[in-house]
Order: sequence, then C-alpha cells, then structure tokens
Amino acid sequence: MSSPAWELQRAVYGALVADAPLVALLGGARIYDEVPRGPAFPYVTFGPSTTRDWSTGTESGTEHLFTLRVWSKAGGEKEVHLVLEAIRAALHEALLTLDGHRLVHLRHETSDAMRGADGETYQGVARFRAVTEPQP
Repeated sequence: MSSPAWELQRAVYGALVADAPLVALLGGARIYDEVPRGPAFPYVTFGPSTTRDWSTGTESGTEHLFTLRVWSKAGGEKEVHLVLEAIRAALHEALLTLDGHRLVHLRHETSDAMRGADGETYQGVARFRAVTEPQP
C-alpha cells in the first residue's frame, strides 16, 4: 500500500513544476524537497506537513495539512508575494491525480510573507489542506 501523504506530495510537485507562470517567476523548476547546496534564488521548498485520519464509519480517508515555503533574496516582499500567488493559483482546488488514492479536495488556506532573521532573505509560507481517500 502506498502512502497517501507521499502520493499527494508527488502530485503537488508535478503540478508545480508543470506550471509555466510559476516556473517563469522562479527562473526554472526550482522546487525542492531537499535543497541543493548553494541554490539560486528564488526557490520553493516543501515545509512541514501533518496527516490525520479522516475516516467515517463507512469510508477511509486522510486529511493533509501541508506548507510550501518560498525563499527570496530580492529586496522587499514583492517577489515572495508573486510566487505565493502563483503557487495558490496552481494548486487551489486543483484536480490532481494520485497513485492509489483519490484527491477529494485541495484548498489554499493562508499565506504569510516575512523577512528572514538574517535581514536579507525573505520567506513566504503557503498553507494548504487536502483530503484523500484510497482508491478501490
């Protein structure tokens, strides 16, 4: 049996790297689970995720809360906000295909932008909620 969380992450990654406006803003498909050494900015990383049982008395299901992080060295928050919006546009209510599971829904919940502790890096955080169920 496959992991619904992993299959969702794979599908989200596929949707993001296939999204031309997002890839153009990033200057390439710079979307990482593991960030390479010395990455070019801006880029997107997978952040924390939480998975919970969302089953009913008759149906199995999983609720997923996950974050995507935007990293930028451009002065100010503009680039972060543009990338966050491109991510939201690519994923909010997207109909993604998952191996072994069905995506019931995927929704953007919130986004935040902030200056990093180093005073030079800006970070954005986009939070999403999804529900999946196993495919028979």
